[in-house]
Amino acid sequence: MTLSVVIPAFNEERLLPSTLAALHQSLECLHQLGWSTEVIVCDNNSTDRTADIARAHGATVVFEPINMIGRARNAGAQAATGDWIVFLDADSIPSPALLQSMTKAIRTGNCFAGGSTLRLDGGPPSAHFVTAVWNLISWTGRWPAGSFIFVETAAFHEIGGFSLKQFAGEELDLARRLKRSDRARGRRLRILTGTPLITSARKIRLYKPREILGFMLRALFRPRSTMASREACSMWYDGRR
Repeated sequence: MTLSVVIPAFNEERLLPSTLAALHQSLECLHQLGWSTEVIVCDNNSTDRTADIARAHGATVVFEPINMIGRARNAGAQAATGDWIVFLDADSIPSPALLQSMTKAIRTGNCFAGGSTLRLDGGPPSAHFVTAVWNLISWTGRWPAGSFIFVETAAFHEIGGFSLKQFAGEELDLARRLKRSDRARGRRLRILTGTPLITSARKIRLYKPREILGFMLRALFRPRSTMASREACSMWYDGRR
């Protein structure tokens, strides 16, 4: 079995080194099982040392000139050679235990895609409460968080990859289409709960509560127009890191 890890990265020179170092350590558990792995970083038109850092850590680097998360993920997936793809955010760290849980789900034969519950690496109690609510929604509705998605490569390409119309929330659109695909017949999209993905709480530190709440309300009441607007999704694109 072969696994490709795709990391979209826009100006991630600060957090990418620790993510890649931890990822390589975690991938060792797959190598011990006889899996082959590759790490692909998509430089999404960065203006810092993102690409150089990725190469220094042994990653294959591809370039996507249009600054859009879905495009970056698709560009990385086009370069992937694995039977399965993991889409991992540049500020998130999967533990060996999480990757082992993923391989167990894959080996059952009845799982064609999935994700993981989350745990923030910091932030106030309110942020952890919101994360806990999201984890419940994710698990019950089988909605993977964009910071960690694993999917059978053939299934990903059959549905056309990530949407090029959304600047955020593209992982939910992907999951919706995966659930309706032929690959879903008799198989499941699994949300792993035993070993949550550790992901950065930096948005909590970088943005004011009113900015975050404002986005959440717009996304709740006007989801289509909000996700289709770069300006509305500026927290992902304004370069604050």
